[in-house]
Amino acid sequence: MSPELNLSERQARPLWWGFVPYVIVSLVHVAARFANNGALADPTKLLLMPALILAAVWGLRRLGSRSLLWLLLAALFFSWLGDGAGTFFPFAPTLPLMLLCFGIAHLCYMRLFWRHLARRPLPWWALIFAVWWVVLLAFMWPRAGGLAPAVAVYGLVLGGTAALSARCHPVILWGGVFFLASDTILAFRIFALELMPGWTSGMVMLTYTVGQGLIVAGAHRSGKRAMHEEKLPS
Repeated sequence: MSPELNLSERQARPLWWGFVPYVIVSLVHVAARFANNGALADPTKLLLMPALILAAVWGLRRLGSRSLLWLLLAALFFSWLGDGAGTFFPFAPTLPLMLLCFGIAHLCYMRLFWRHLARRPLPWWALIFAVWWVVLLAFMWPRAGGLAPAVAVYGLVLGGTAALSARCHPVILWGGVFFLASDTILAFRIFALELMPGWTSGMVMLTYTVGQGLIVAGAHRSGKRAMHEEKLPS
């Protein structure tokens, strides 16, 4: 069989095949989190983003430009560092480092949504994300103590990611909304735990895995419409 035919067959394989490992790891991790099984939840958390990177690379040739691909991989890589901040950097305070890593991931997503995946102007209703930031900050500021400025900045980039996702494919928009929901629940679990029932630990990761997965799936669906100034090698 010729190499050209081999490549053609690989490109014709369904996109969802690449997501199978991510879906399996996500189901196991989220179930373990709802069951409060830390022995299973902790290691599977570190497998989430590598599995999603595999899904991103599986759809490599649908993404259209090398810069789009590298921004997506950078966002997933820094998300992985954020997921494992306590494991990878035991010598540093976990929460500030987690906020830093995820903040960088969100900046990558913001650039990706604005420069490569936008399909429409920013809709007026995206102002709801600014309202979300103001309300959340008003509630969290007195509770966050010395971390309040970092929480404010992180909330700004998180809301910015969600707002810019409104310019993109609806799948990406829903990904941004789920990601926002995940970090909102997490913020309450960190700074207002007394208000949060135990099952919300599982909800943090359920919304997180759905959000990240939808963003990557939406990027693939939009890839052929993205700018093609940097074609991937044949």
